[in-house]
Amino acid sequence: MLRLDDLQVFVRTADCGSLSAAARELGISPALASAAVKRLEGELGLRLFLRTTRSLSLTADGTHYLDPAREALRLLRAGSDALAASKDSFGGTLKIAMPSDLGRNLLLGWLDAFQRRHPKLHYQLSVSDRLADMVRQQVDVAIRYGEQDDSSLIALPVAAANDRVLVASSAYLREHGPVLSLDDLQRHNCLRFALEDGLHDRWTFYRLPQREQVSVQVSGNRSADDADLVRRWAVAGLGIAYKSRLDVSADLAAGRLQRLLPQMAGEAAPLHLVCMHRAQVTPVVLQLRDFLREQCNLLA
Repeated sequence: MLRLDDLQVFVRTADCGSLSAAARELGISPALASAAVKRLEGELGLRLFLRTTRSLSLTADGTHYLDPAREALRLLRAGSDALAASKDSFGGTLKIAMPSDLGRNLLLGWLDAFQRRHPKLHYQLSVSDRLADMVRQQVDVAIRYGEQDDSSLIALPVAAANDRVLVASSAYLREHGPVLSLDDLQRHNCLRFALEDGLHDRWTFYRLPQREQVSVQVSGNRSADDADLVRRWAVAGLGIAYKSRLDVSADLAAGRLQRLLPQMAGEAAPLHLVCMHRAQVTPVVLQLRDFLREQCNLLA
């Protein structure tokens, strides 16, 4: 049976006019190159080179065989390139669970752009601030905030440095006054997030530069189990919100919201892609992770 590496040695030797030169280009020893040529000649039953102590040249059979051998290598390379290209054009359906605010306002646009790169890829999306039951819902990948403590899951970091920021609209601050310290939060209307684990009405900060931890009990006239709704209330001037920086990045850039107390660091809110097991960490998931990292970095 003909071997691909033997064909490569034959063609490079013919091009170089020397076994030793061909061996150097291919990164093998002259002895291995010589063995490859002899093996090929044995398979073909032909003498491909005339060898003397000072020179090496193609025989008539070798000359006739050179072009077919070169074409065979070209076709094999073209086939490999086509296969790689087809693998890069990811197909099938990717089932993704994502949080409401980030999902609706950033991820949907980013996923559109990623799909334009891979038009054969289909999405099945679940948008909710409740943690998806990845087994029951047959989710391929979940996009989640926070430290991932479940060691049975595979967590791929997307925005490891993301944190929470305190925000309000200019209209709200004009009507209700500035926030100059954490103590001021107790007299303001704080927009709170609620899930099955309770009402998130204790907000934690870190006083810089020592990162001294300080927690504040807050209250207000509105709460919701949808983080996007909390952000919309803040933009509408209805109160103060404590949100992931990614969620409010567009609002801060456009001036719809202002960051309050920048001398205080917020709680960490790292963003991850989460899979149930290693087999789900496919090439498309890794490319999606890298693409989302790029988009998050552009917002930094």
